[in-house]
Amino acid sequence: MPKKQEESWEEVSGRHGGAYDRGSADYYYHRPRQPHYFMGGTYNSPRVDEQNMTEDEIDDYNQGYDDAERDGDQKDYR
Repeated sequence: MPKKQEESWEEVSGRHGGAYDRGSADYYYHRPRQPHYFMGGTYNSPRVDEQNMTEDEIDDYNQGYDDAERDGDQKDYR
């Protein structure tokens, strides 16, 4: 039986700065859930806030936040 090919990070979560990435980063850094993404690189391009996001983009953000929360890994600021 052929081995199932694992999906790359980009296939699962999109690009750096994308909605999924921002959701997971917000949870990791103890930030509140506030859907957004960057049009290009994080902090190096225009930010798109929730009121200008599609439902799919908001879903991607929330999926990233939820997946990170399920993982439970957060930055330790001590």
